Amino acid sequence: MDLMNFIFNSETLWLLLALFSIALIAGFIDSIAGGGGLITIPALLALSGLTPAEALATNKLQAVGGSFSASLYFVRKKTIDLWQCKFLILTTFIGAIIGASLVRFLSKEVLETLLPILIIVVGCYFLFSPKIGEKDQKPRLSYAFMGLITALIGFYDGFFGPATGSFFTLAFVTLIGFNLISATAHAKVMNFTSNFGSLLFFAFTGNIVWHIGLIMLLGQVIGATFGARMVISKGHKLIRPMLVIVSFSISVKLLYNNYAHFFLN
Repeated sequence: MDLMNFIFNSETLWLLLALFSIALIAGFIDSIAGGGGLITIPALLALSGLTPAEALATNKLQAVGGSFSASLYFVRKKTIDLWQCKFLILTTFIGAIIGASLVRFLSKEVLETLLPILIIVVGCYFLFSPKIGEKDQKPRLSYAFMGLITALIGFYDGFFGPATGSFFTLAFVTLIGFNLISATAHAKVMNFTSNFGSLLFFAFTGNIVWHIGLIMLLGQVIGATFGARMVISKGHKLIRPMLVIVSFSISVKLLYNNYAHFFLN
């Protein structure tokens, strides 16, 4: 069956429409608080019949669309100065490439155990700090030291990925002193960088299912653009509760994945 026959098959049309809709919702959420991958990866595995390697690689393709469109919107609104943060973009890119290249050789068990705790900490930080991110604060780290942090988060995104946007946002608020709008904008640019770096690596593995990834990329672009507009218009009143909700939702999902078998057996 050639590609056009595959696409216009009725069952395939419904599948692609479902994945497009899921990507649109994920793009909206991801542009505000991160965590979109925990929606799209399970959907790819459950609905499309892709292998885990294909799902991860295809997810990076569609995630690039959402993170790029949100980043472009923030740049156009002058919420972020790309030249000022060029060093952080470079370190994030390098970290993501290294993380993606090592994904086959490193064990994820430690991350899967520790990650829910780390994400709960992120959620609690924003939940119990109602004034955090309302205004710019004095930086705690120079851009040089911040480059190490963005490289580590980029490595994590290339290697594993859930809640990358939340980690970037937390780092920019607590270490650089950005307000939540600026932190979210910078986080999205870094997230695009890490997604793109990972995608370059996965493109050489041959695991990307392009027709599915491109359809979802379109949904991501629409959802992420709308989400970025909401960030600018609603500010910290939207971002803070979304960060809390997404952080706790991701933690519950990861805890369920790790420990559900103890209760179901």
